[in-house]
Order: sequence, then C-alpha cells, then structure tokens
Amino acid sequence: MKPKKRILYIGNKLAKHGKSPTTADTLPLALEREGYSVTVASDKLSVFQRFLDMVLVTIRNRKKIDIVIIDTYSTWNFYYSVIIARICRFYKLPYIPILHGGNLPNRLKNSKILSQKLFKGAKTNVAPSIYLMELFDREGFQNITYIPNSIAIKDYPFLIRKSVKPKLLWVRSFAEIYNPLMALEIVEILKKRDIEVDLCMVGPEKDGALGRCREVAKQLGLPVTFTDLLTKEEWISLSSQYDIFLNTTNFDNMPVSVMEAMALGMPVISTDVGGMPFLIETNVNGILQPPNDAHAFAETILDLCQNPFKTKAISINARTTIERFDWQQLKISWINTIDF
Repeated sequence: MKPKKRILYIGNKLAKHGKSPTTADTLPLALEREGYSVTVASDKLSVFQRFLDMVLVTIRNRKKIDIVIIDTYSTWNFYYSVIIARICRFYKLPYIPILHGGNLPNRLKNSKILSQKLFKGAKTNVAPSIYLMELFDREGFQNITYIPNSIAIKDYPFLIRKSVKPKLLWVRSFAEIYNPLMALEIVEILKKRDIEVDLCMVGPEKDGALGRCREVAKQLGLPVTFTDLLTKEEWISLSSQYDIFLNTTNFDNMPVSVMEAMALGMPVISTDVGGMPFLIETNVNGILQPPNDAHAFAETILDLCQNPFKTKAISINARTTIERFDWQQLKISWINTIDF
C-alpha cells in the first residue's frame, strides 16, 4: 500500500492560550487519525514569534515533508501565507492554502500581485464554501477544490425545543467584524417592548469588542451573560438552555459555530452575508436577514417564538443539512486532494 504523505500544517494553533479553536487545532488531528504524519506550526502566542516559528519549521522540515497545508486568512495572517508559499515554491514543495475568512474578496483586489503568486502557485486552493469557490473562479483562479468545513456529527446531540422563547445564544470571538454589539441592540429592542429576553454571549476577546459589549450591557441594564471562552463541550452543554442562535457578523465564510448550532437543533438567525446564503435557506433551515438590521432580527425572534411548528421544521431541516458535513463523509475529499 502506498505510504501516507507527510504533512506540514501552517496555521494559528492557539486554543491552549485561551483563543477560539481554529482549523489548525482540529484538522491535523483528524488527518492523523487517517494515518498521516502531521507537523503543525505554530502555537506561539506572540505574533512575531509565531511567524518566525512557521518560517523556521518549514525550512527545517523541507526534506521531511511531502506537502504543506496553509490556513489562509484575509487580515495580517494573509502575509504569513504569502511568505510560507514563497518558501514552498523555492524548495519545490507542493502547498495547499485553505481559504478562510469572508473578507478574502477584498484581499484579492487590494493585493493582486501577492494573491496571484500565492493562489496560482498552489497545488490547489481548498474553498470551504461555494461562495468563495465561485468568487475565486470569477477572479480567474481555476485550481480550486471545494471541501466544506466538517464537524463530527455524533458530538452534537440534537434537541427539539418544545416551546421557543427569546433565550438567545451568540458564539464567536469578540471582534468588530462579527458585530457583537448588534446582539445587544436586539435585546434592547425586545426589552423596550416588554419582552422577557435573555442573551448569552460565548467567546474570547479579540480586538476590544468584548469590553465594549460589557460596558454597553451594564449601562443599558440588559439581561446579558458573558462567559468568555468555553470549551466545545461546555458550550454544547450550555446550548440546551437556549432556544435561538444569533449570527450578527458583517463578513462570513462558512462559520463552524453556525454549523454546530444547526446540528444541535437551534434555529439560526443570521445576517445575509458572504457564504451564509449557500448554507442557510430562509424559512427552510434557518433565517437570513440584512446586516445591521437589529429590528428585523427582533421581529424574526418573535415570529419563531409564536410559530413552534415552523421553528421545529427549521430545526429538523438544519440538522439534516449539517449531516452532509460530517467528517466521515468529507474525509475522502481531503484524502483525494492530498494524495493526488
């Protein structure tokens, strides 16, 4: 039997530092279970040390690995992808960027030359959403492979809510692009209408947004609980106490937190941005609303609470949708992409 390829995985593996788990925390473990040897860089907390570690690990392991997988984002992380890809091309190492971040379209426009070298020099580029796959195709990148984000569906107990109340759950890193303040605005609107509402926000601080949310919630006297970062097991257990999941982001791709909520049976209300229309069909397996429209979210929450049969159908359809993204079904795509 042909030996499994040796993989170097480049990404931000920072869960042990209290950050939200990323693909670098989960995909290498899944690939190892399939028999691959995987080296991961980097888990350094400092941005500079992490970048330096990525470079050094790539150079040191250049003769010990067969392929490099690079988590590729749209912000400053874009530049470590550019540098690692350049090292790979110099040493003739095949590499595969995974396209993360709903704001990558702007990166293609703002960094055209670097994008051309990074993405066209790749063995293939893995797009976790049809949204990014089609966008990259329109920009002239033909070497695109669609492999959605995956979850282990067995880890997500499906729960049908017998009655639905405005008990709201929000799970994400606290960053401005995810617009967490909008969740507080939704609560304020419902509270002013004398609706008994409860919001729980789960996630770590990223750019000061958590501090601002705490301050606003205190000033307005809003019924909001902040848990900071929880483990996946902890927030899955917590989810059984809440009925509706909010995704308020202004940019998105294929967020795992939304997929997880759908797997758990939570009806999801999300902004209609990025890759969300490719995952959610309104009134079928979730509901999409325009970004920055807290009033539309509030009305949708009340509608779900008043129509339990509709909410139940959405929950069942959401679970059915996410079952297609189970790792056991998607792993063959990864195996074919790596070993091809």
